[in-house]
Amino acid sequence: MNRIDDWLDWLPSPSQHLLVVTVALLVYVLSTRARREQRAPTTAIAWVMGLVLLPYFMLPVYLLFGQRKLRPAGSARPPRSVPAGHWAADLIESFGLAAPGPCSVRFHADGTAARDALWQVIEGARRRIDVCTFIIGDDALGHEAINRLSRRAREGIKVRVLLDGFGALSLPRHHFEALREAGAEVAVFRPIFSLRRTGPRNLRNHRKLTIADDGWLWSGGRNLAGEYFLGNDEHPKPWHDLSFDLKGSVAVAAARQFDHDWASVRGRRARTIAAAEPVSGSLAQFLPSGPDQTEDTAHALLIDACFRAEHRILAVTPYFVPGDGLRDALRLAARRGVQVTIAMPARSNHRLADFVRARAMRDLARAGATFRMLPFMAHAKAVVVDEQLALCGSINLDMRSLLLNHEAAVVFYGAQDIDWLAQWIETTASAGETYRARRPGLVRDIAEGLLLTIAFQL
Repeated sequence: MNRIDDWLDWLPSPSQHLLVVTVALLVYVLSTRARREQRAPTTAIAWVMGLVLLPYFMLPVYLLFGQRKLRPAGSARPPRSVPAGHWAADLIESFGLAAPGPCSVRFHADGTAARDALWQVIEGARRRIDVCTFIIGDDALGHEAINRLSRRAREGIKVRVLLDGFGALSLPRHHFEALREAGAEVAVFRPIFSLRRTGPRNLRNHRKLTIADDGWLWSGGRNLAGEYFLGNDEHPKPWHDLSFDLKGSVAVAAARQFDHDWASVRGRRARTIAAAEPVSGSLAQFLPSGPDQTEDTAHALLIDACFRAEHRILAVTPYFVPGDGLRDALRLAARRGVQVTIAMPARSNHRLADFVRARAMRDLARAGATFRMLPFMAHAKAVVVDEQLALCGSINLDMRSLLLNHEAAVVFYGAQDIDWLAQWIETTASAGETYRARRPGLVRDIAEGLLLTIAFQL
């Protein structure tokens, strides 16, 4: 009995508990207001409920992971000095991002083409190679990438590799050592277990960029691991994915973004990168998204595009957990008679995301949207809106990707590029079965609602 009494003495009194809850809520309100952070209602409710019910646990979690924006310096757009152009280009420029420019583009229809193009970019560099990736696999593809980068570094090429802190956990130590011994520089973006304050650990760098000489970009949805190209022992069947390489002003904008990310990790000033040499081709525009941007750039573009769409919205994504804004924009587009077709794997590599996506899918299916459930793992991320634009890169249609992660995509304005991506999505979607919405049972409905309160972390 004495032991129980001693243990109970450790428990705070009701007044002390109320004080802790009050302090936790005050920290949340003041920090949110001070940073002027806009949060989705479900996200705000989740944090508040957690701080009320479990303040001793949730307050440290909030202090570590609660920040969503890094407060980049934003400025108002100067008065327009030229006639208005494409609405999407005008919107992206209003975020302080680079204007569109002509680019020569090659899309990679399969893993073989993507791998060959990646090797071409690495081997074609004459001064420098910059690589940003979420994962480098401990497999044949990953080893080959490390070996090629190491060899180019020994040949005198300046090689920099920026790896996300979460993705770095799966990379063997000897890979880092091999690169550094060859003369390459390796940096880890927000290491999970680092004691240095480098920003909230949940804001991951999901960008996929390989850049040669600040002017040749290889990008898309593929990480540098076998499953994204030709398969490996763990995944004998390669995932369906999309990537591309291009030359032009978009590559220069990507190089500047990489240098900004690199400088933020190393605590240095970013380089001054010269403008691109003129190339022929169709217009495209670099679109970074994430905590380092003043606005939620990709999220805003997609919502605006849904309201402007007249006859089709085509998309492919591995995970579909949209926020209320994007879900409502897609639903209203479908209500207006716009063809909304979204392809995704029937079973992805993230089971929780598969479980909670059903609520948004039922809502959209009732409005007339079509979901094609693919019998294979598709990791591609692309959206096509009418003949106006196409978006391709690392951005998934989920809240984490759109509102938390550092992401990057390219917006294509050329008719040929839009048509290529539209045909790829339609061909991929044709392999799947149409989703049939079913009314959920009480237990599933409650479980979906509870999990969606933390959907921003899925």
